[in-house]
Amino acid sequence: MSGIFGDTLTFTQEEGGDVRLVAFGDDKYARYETLDGYSVVYDDARGLYCFAEADGRGAGRRFLSSGTPISRPAPDGLPRHLREGQIHRRDVVKERLMETVPEEDRATTDPDTLLTFGPNQGLLPGFVLSEGDVQGLTILVDFPDKPTEVTVDEVSALLNSPNFTANGNSCSVKEFFRTMSTGRLRFTNTVVGPLRLSLPRLAYGLKANRGRLVPEALQAAVDAGVDFSRFDSLGRGVVDSLCIMYAGRTEFREDLWPHNSRFPAQIGSVRTDLYTVTSIGDTASDLRIGTFCHESGHLLCRWPDLYDYGTAEREGDDFTSAGLGTYCAMAAGNNLGDGFVPSAVCVYLRRLVNWTHDVDISLPGVHQARQGAYDEALIYQNPQRRDIEYYLVENRTRTGFDSRLTSSGLAVYHCDIKGSNEFQNGTPVGHYQCALLQADGHMDLETNLNQGDGSDLFGPTLGTAVSHSSCPASLWWDGTESGLTISGISAPGPVLTFRTGEQGVAGTLVTGGSAPGAVIPEDDAGGLTDVITLEGQGTVRDLTVTLDIEHPRIGDLRVILMAPSGRRAVIHNRTGGDAKNLRVTLDSQPPSLLAPLIGDSVPGSWKLKIADAVASQSGVLHEWSLTVRTGT
Repeated sequence: MSGIFGDTLTFTQEEGGDVRLVAFGDDKYARYETLDGYSVVYDDARGLYCFAEADGRGAGRRFLSSGTPISRPAPDGLPRHLREGQIHRRDVVKERLMETVPEEDRATTDPDTLLTFGPNQGLLPGFVLSEGDVQGLTILVDFPDKPTEVTVDEVSALLNSPNFTANGNSCSVKEFFRTMSTGRLRFTNTVVGPLRLSLPRLAYGLKANRGRLVPEALQAAVDAGVDFSRFDSLGRGVVDSLCIMYAGRTEFREDLWPHNSRFPAQIGSVRTDLYTVTSIGDTASDLRIGTFCHESGHLLCRWPDLYDYGTAEREGDDFTSAGLGTYCAMAAGNNLGDGFVPSAVCVYLRRLVNWTHDVDISLPGVHQARQGAYDEALIYQNPQRRDIEYYLVENRTRTGFDSRLTSSGLAVYHCDIKGSNEFQNGTPVGHYQCALLQADGHMDLETNLNQGDGSDLFGPTLGTAVSHSSCPASLWWDGTESGLTISGISAPGPVLTFRTGEQGVAGTLVTGGSAPGAVIPEDDAGGLTDVITLEGQGTVRDLTVTLDIEHPRIGDLRVILMAPSGRRAVIHNRTGGDAKNLRVTLDSQPPSLLAPLIGDSVPGSWKLKIADAVASQSGVLHEWSLTVRTGT
């Protein structure tokens, strides 16, 4: 499936021209809003988008067209961000998920397991084609009102060429999978067409015609004399890979939404099974590998999506989270560089299909993580849940397939094949299948704040970056200590080094002080910054800060303590009114303003920043001190 998370996209109408809408969802369930937040539906009878109204109340509520086109003002009293009821949404998702299951298996299949939960040892149900020579069939189709000028040769180059870089693509689809598998999977495609379908293009985006595109495309290929038996590499009697690419740009509606599913049809001596649908684009310059690689990852390797659809309410809500965001081509990474430069497939998924060999990092010492070593899995196993729950470490330096990532450095993943990226809670019973330990401790991916930012991966770190007391911590999902401690991380590069094993002695006191006697500038947002350098090892378990600031009105002051990592704690924020002088000692016992710094690495430059918001009488920082009790 190809998920959309609040992206603003162009949609075509049969009447009234193109419109820009904000889309949320996937091919199983989606909703659309105007740019100012009103929910809309496509009115098939009118051939255009209209404001949505709710039919009924409660969990069974569903949308109806108001009949008012979105080119006009919204109907009076219509609320923004209207949603259909949870039960209705869940029923729609269930129905469409079950379409992907062979009919003989539907009675025993739980549709929830077909989302981001991989019931087959972390993978989706079905036959895995992750090794050897796989010959796919790609059928180009166009429409009576939308012929295509894109040629078979141009699409074949996108899919198969060893040196394909047209329009900024990083490589061909074949080269993407060859690189990710270190030569284990050789996936090529025979391209046929373009073949003409019977209906106008947008007709396949209507609910009334749902399910017509694939059988029509297959029948057109049969009528054109395509020998489907050529695409059964293992003699299973099943076509290995079937992709249908339709003329024009992507329309995120019904059959035209890029997706993978199942369509069993007997054609001569073989039958079809899994397929994907994606778009060709308007011209050859629109051809890009990202979506094709993502959907083929489902079809061939049976990889689940590593993001949360937010539609099936497996947790009792409809909250959407980002999963692995841009850090995997099976999450949102396929869209990097507008789909021309997808990110790598994360090591977790590569390991599930046996494209890697394990490198044990449980023994204390210095280890190397090589960027682009796609056949290595640096692993720290849970001895009680071996090959079920474990940590993986990977070099994601911003180069090659990772050149468009927002962060660069060491990625640390907490993996559990019995988890699901529907579960963003991070609890023993509700957690991701593959969670990125975000170095800044913010959990922006779980809360869907973004798809990845510049502080997610671990950069150069002198002391301990990850331990049982760091934030984030390297615990097992049941809350017990894993024993994984990572320290001494080098700068991003082709080879990134790091140390595992405890550093320093837990409980050691590390102290530092400064007595600058420095004047605090008045009415200056930049303020005064003073530094204490700590040389101990380990992470912060407890922290005490003592301040001696002379000032005629402490209500004008804002004081921030910054750790060497850049993490900060606001320890005084213009409170105290007309009181004079800020002479305090703060500790980290909860509740505490210093709480954000617990678990941070000890060694390095600790900065105290003081800003005076008002031009009155100046103040002076006489002295300040830090006392840290270390963890491991």
